[in-house]
Amino acid sequence: MKGSLSAVAACAAMKLGVQRARGTIPCRVSIVPLADGGEGTVEALLQGAGGEERTETVIGPLGDLVQAKWGVLQDNRAVIEMAQASGLTLVPEGYRRPKEASSYGTGQLIKAALDAGYRDLLIGIGGSATTDGGAGALQALGARLLNTDGQNLLPGGAALKQLAQIDLTHLDARLKEAQITVLCDVDNPLCGSNGAAHIYGPQKGATPNEVKEIDAALSNFAQVALATTGRDLQAVKGAGAAGGMGFGLMTFLNAQLKPGIDLVLQATQMAQKLETADLVLTAEGSVDAQTLHGKALAGVGRLARAAKNGDGVPVIAFGGTVQLTSDELQKLGIIVSLPLPDAPLSLSECIQRAEELLVNATERAVKLWLCGRGLT
Repeated sequence: MKGSLSAVAACAAMKLGVQRARGTIPCRVSIVPLADGGEGTVEALLQGAGGEERTETVIGPLGDLVQAKWGVLQDNRAVIEMAQASGLTLVPEGYRRPKEASSYGTGQLIKAALDAGYRDLLIGIGGSATTDGGAGALQALGARLLNTDGQNLLPGGAALKQLAQIDLTHLDARLKEAQITVLCDVDNPLCGSNGAAHIYGPQKGATPNEVKEIDAALSNFAQVALATTGRDLQAVKGAGAAGGMGFGLMTFLNAQLKPGIDLVLQATQMAQKLETADLVLTAEGSVDAQTLHGKALAGVGRLARAAKNGDGVPVIAFGGTVQLTSDELQKLGIIVSLPLPDAPLSLSECIQRAEELLVNATERAVKLWLCGRGLT
């Protein structure tokens, strides 16, 4: 529930709503916090698979120092969450500078994992404040991005318009030993009308003119990257994820992009839990067109529909807004999606009251479900 509730807090709110609705009816509630590569990925994986949380001081998206959490799973994989180091929630709305925001801190987290001896890295790249193609992260790992005068570029995506050369001489050699899996929840290419700048730039504070400027800069970055590496990945699905971080990690670190929700569902043993479930409750900030393209709700619905030898488990989804049709929800394996507001409310009011609204919406939904089963 971006900007309002973490996955853990949302689960707790829904559990309270269930408890209010069930009264004296016996009921067992299993809480499974989920993430799809964005905010809460480290927390969800550590809770689902077991492991140890660590903290690193890194440079945030606009140059300030931030405390970023990362984790080590019991199977010796490191988990890095871009939102912790370079996330949109780290920048207040009135202070967002999409042309200058850098992913440098995410690169510092990767380096911290390498320093600690880990070579199998999971990197969740949702929720970023940046549109720099992962250039900042590469700089933190030793790459030099140079203009025609041989000078290092300034931070941010707009500066990539001046990029003339990428020097990988001092790129951290340990990356050659590393296996990097990127948890990605979108399938956008790097550039163009459906690319990183046009689709996600506005929510990061970019004006229409800035969107065009950053898109052109990312296109130049892709051309110089092709000349440097011989790899042309700008049109690959997911290259535009997290402001182009997907492109940077694939092109220069040989990373593999995978749907984040699938990995988290596997780590949390969600399929096994569904075999004994009668109802699934889940939530997302906005149930909209993006939900159709690999977001958490889509993964939950798909798994629930396949449970119990295909008989399935019904899923009720809550959202701050619900923009999908009934047919679209059915295709996702969701029987109904209910909006949280119980009266006309502004966005700020919805965010401020998110916990209360989710508790109340859950209570109403579960009472109706119990009534339909003749249990009230």
